[in-house]
Amino acid sequence: MILVNLLPHREAARKRRREAFFGALGISALVGGLLCGAVYSWYQTQISGQQGKNAFLKTEITRLENQIKEISGLQQEIAALRARQMAVEDLQGNRNLPVYLLDELVRQLPDGVYITSMKQDNQVVLLTGVAQSNERVSELLRNLGNNSPWLTRPELIEITGRTITLGARDQRRVANFSMRVGLKRATDVQKAAAPAAGSSGPALGRLAQPGPTAAKS
Repeated sequence: MILVNLLPHREAARKRRREAFFGALGISALVGGLLCGAVYSWYQTQISGQQGKNAFLKTEITRLENQIKEISGLQQEIAALRARQMAVEDLQGNRNLPVYLLDELVRQLPDGVYITSMKQDNQVVLLTGVAQSNERVSELLRNLGNNSPWLTRPELIEITGRTITLGARDQRRVANFSMRVGLKRATDVQKAAAPAAGSSGPALGRLAQPGPTAAKS
């Protein structure tokens, strides 16, 4: 017996394929939605974590900036204290400069040279005097420039000759001079003497304790 299927099987097959397609489409949409939600949640978690890190970094940066300001203030205070310390040391070291100056002039002044006036302006000393000859003035310049640890850079300003009368028949030719010379600070002398401290200990002791300043005759 031959059976003939007269039902619309093509339409039924198309219907089944359509239903399967829409079912697969729905499942795909659901899976896609779940994936999108998962990805969105992951990104939100990452963003939240990064925002937390940014907030932490901002807090730390603010704290470090405050510390830097405090360190800067401390450095300024240290610099001010060092400046005051150096000023006090300079004052303590320079208070004996007049004594050193007079002592060095007594030591370096050659015979036949007389100082008539002396004026100090900061670290420059202006000397005026009378010498028996120009050679005596040159000797004084050499002594001040080469033999004195406290005096430096002597410079002759003016030298003039004149005749003085000592008696009725005694006339002599003398030289009036004026010069300037630099006076070193105590700290500069100590720095210059430090490398040779081992070999020139007695000399440093002599500098620290100048002798009496007797007048040169």
